[in-house]
Amino acid sequence: MNRILVVRTSAIGDVVFASPITAALRRSHPDAFIAWLVEPAMADLIIDDPCLDEVITWPKSEWKALWRDGRRWTLLRRVIEFRRRLRAFRFDTVLDLQGLFKSGLLAWMTGAPRRIGLDSREGSALFMSEVVERGGDAARISSEYLHLARHLGLDCGDFLPRLSVTPPAALAADRLMAEHRLRARSYAVCAPFTTRPQKHWFEDAWQSLCRILVERGLTPVLLGGPADAEAAACIASADARIVNLAGRTRLHEAAAVVRSAGLVVGVDTGLTHMGIAFDVPTVALFGSTCPYTITGRDNARVIWLGMQCSPCRRNPTCGGAFTCLRDITPARVMEEVDRVLAA
Repeated sequence: MNRILVVRTSAIGDVVFASPITAALRRSHPDAFIAWLVEPAMADLIIDDPCLDEVITWPKSEWKALWRDGRRWTLLRRVIEFRRRLRAFRFDTVLDLQGLFKSGLLAWMTGAPRRIGLDSREGSALFMSEVVERGGDAARISSEYLHLARHLGLDCGDFLPRLSVTPPAALAADRLMAEHRLRARSYAVCAPFTTRPQKHWFEDAWQSLCRILVERGLTPVLLGGPADAEAAACIASADARIVNLAGRTRLHEAAAVVRSAGLVVGVDTGLTHMGIAFDVPTVALFGSTCPYTITGRDNARVIWLGMQCSPCRRNPTCGGAFTCLRDITPARVMEEVDRVLAA
């Protein structure tokens, strides 16, 4: 393992969970060339990782646009060019941490003789020279990546997520915080939004929690993407002291805001997991998805009620009641907040 490529192209939370693999590789192979293949939107999360020599971005959106516009020959040329670029790195080992058809194909395009993949859900095993069955303690954060690292005999250390923030992102976040008179550690990041409604806590619950946080001396700061702006505005309407930054930050700037927070409270979403990666006191709310309950940090706790129907993942059976989250009260959340702040 002299020239190693990690393939985990997305999503935010999964990139966070996979982040410890680079340190394990560097400890085990200090002289190796180590790169990571990722989609451009995620690149800033790992671009300053001291354990990486290169971050390679896969232009997925550009390829999809060319296909959609019927420009098939142009797409073919771009794919060939990208394949040539990957092969120029002369990787001898590729770790496919995603286990999807697309990630397997990208691993194969490198020409690396050793391609090791986690057990596939979409046939990526066809592109692998070795397949590792998914395993590990599902209750532990980053468990399946830790399982792979142990299978490879890597020096795993504590194997906890860690991210970096680029200086421009930190500067942009500082300006934004100054605009709202926010000092580092004086505010609580709230991460209410995901792409699936069954993972959301309720608007009135967020409003109640924000009022309590204000009373405790922590300014609630809402983070999310442009698509979350309307929902964030509804939450923020409950109290003028809530700072709504949803849609106002790029991903790496949001990461910088999380890094300087005094607390993070969120649902099962990438911004919440960043709190653990940055060692910020964090409370994560899980319902329909399988939780990690072992966070590896004393200042991070997970609330999951463990109902019989949970986790239902993408197939809720409650008719939209989402009791697994509705029954998590703001008071319960504050109990965990007190514990992580004390830690």
